Amino acid sequence: MDARLLEIVGHFAVEGKVTGIRPLGNGLINDTFLVETDGPDDYVLQRINQSIFQDVDLLQHNIDCVTRHIRAKLVAAGESDIDRKVLRFLPERTTGKSYWTDGKEWWRISVFIRDAVTYEAVTPEYAGYAGVAFGRFEAMLADLPDKLGETIPDFHNMELRARQLREAVSADAAGRMADPEVRALVADIQSYEEEMCKAEGMYREGLLPKRICHCDTKVNNMLFDREGNILCVIDLDTVMPSFVFSDFGDFLRTAANTGAEDDPNLDNVSFNMDIFRAFARGYLSSAKVFLKPVERENLPYAAALFPYMQTVRFLADYINGDTYYKIKYPEHNMVRSRAQWKLFLSAWEHMDEMAAFIASV
Repeated sequence: MDARLLEIVGHFAVEGKVTGIRPLGNGLINDTFLVETDGPDDYVLQRINQSIFQDVDLLQHNIDCVTRHIRAKLVAAGESDIDRKVLRFLPERTTGKSYWTDGKEWWRISVFIRDAVTYEAVTPEYAGYAGVAFGRFEAMLADLPDKLGETIPDFHNMELRARQLREAVSADAAGRMADPEVRALVADIQSYEEEMCKAEGMYREGLLPKRICHCDTKVNNMLFDREGNILCVIDLDTVMPSFVFSDFGDFLRTAANTGAEDDPNLDNVSFNMDIFRAFARGYLSSAKVFLKPVERENLPYAAALFPYMQTVRFLADYINGDTYYKIKYPEHNMVRSRAQWKLFLSAWEHMDEMAAFIASV
């Protein structure tokens, strides 16, 4: 057993004697370990990636407020088995905070939820489950009294992403604006810019509210019991104020793509309306209690916004000389840009169909 990890676990109020510590899962952001004990619970130990989450105090404040509020809602509703329906983080023994740091690394521990499973497959059935779960998550937090901050500032700010593309084009750091295909794609993107940046404008005008959103809506960020019932939403690092478009659109950008994010064969890439309908129906069934008409009516916009935003981010990085995203070959970011643009155009073609479906639910 790793003595360093055992020492870190000792800073938290775990019950029982630690009998083992081993890596858990395949997360890309935080290092995660399963802590096994002879007590009533096992635990999940995580090293927080501070290069991404630079304000850990804010990060854990958000998570603490959200989990405390959800737990209170479950208690008030008379729910059973509550410890499997919301995450519970342990206090550090000295400070009482839900994390410990030695000034170089930041760590936290939550109670491991037993007999739970995640799914990777994105079928209409599980897209529907995801819609229900994430809509319910937002609904439970619609009356959260605590003020939360942005754990990743301007994470889904389309105006910022558009400005970053313009700056990349102007600097042309890698000399890639000489390519006619790059110039043509920039022009195509900018022809939709005003429409795609409308959320920030509506917010400034007081027409569009910000909600507490998950901001990383994937099927595998939900836990199910062995019978297939939804237990809870997990991976709460990106929970912060945002437009509901973040949770709705970000899920569909990956789930409704019939191809890969970086598919070199654009014939594979299109927007899957079966996934859209299943997710939208599930989402509206649980989010209808708080959604304003302006939010509901713009859900098709959200579905198009996220492949558009990702096209902008990939292309800006390509023009900058591939300084942000990891690439596997020199043209990788350009291939990603083409695939996301194809997905955006496919979603855009379905805007009227999506709007009609939303109106019918």
